Amino acid sequence: MTLPELLQYFTTSDTIGENKEAVDMMRFYSREAQKITMKINTAYHEPEEMIALFSELTGKQVDPSFRLFPPFYTDFGKNITLGKNVFINAGCKFQDQGGIFIDDGALIGHNVVLATLNHDFAPEKRQQLHPGAIHIGKNVWIGANAVVCAGVSVGDNAVIAAGAVVVKDVEANTVVGGVPAKLIKRIEPIGSRD
Repeated sequence: MTLPELLQYFTTSDTIGENKEAVDMMRFYSREAQKITMKINTAYHEPEEMIALFSELTGKQVDPSFRLFPPFYTDFGKNITLGKNVFINAGCKFQDQGGIFIDDGALIGHNVVLATLNHDFAPEKRQQLHPGAIHIGKNVWIGANAVVCAGVSVGDNAVIAAGAVVVKDVEANTVVGGVPAKLIKRIEPIGSRD
């Protein structure tokens, strides 16, 4: 199984854990992610070095406008896609097997968790994993200690308040907060005011 085939498996499967080859390959890339994140987290790196390390981690060229304050943690790494001018603050944890897509201008606050996997509810199947991609729109701001769960899409310009737990899609131009996150208010985009 190649990496593209594994990523396709994550996209098309509703359950991970029944295909031994996929599980073994996922574990291989998890160990690779641990090695790369140790490099990221245990020494200072100039911006160009950090971009190179994050490109190695994701397997995709990261835009020169990307900024990261370590430490950063991920348990896979190869299913993260970043736009331009993305900033990730210290202490973030990305569980990306299901896919994490972050669009241009997004700001990810301290200790944010993006979790794309759920375990099965049935105790006898608890080891099974259910993937769901997370999509973060343009100019989204996710506050410190927020958690975004599997399958959630966050619309452009939205704000997720600090400490929120987001379990369903967030509309564009809104502020959500709480546990579970609920609409707090709508944002009037610049240019729409008279």
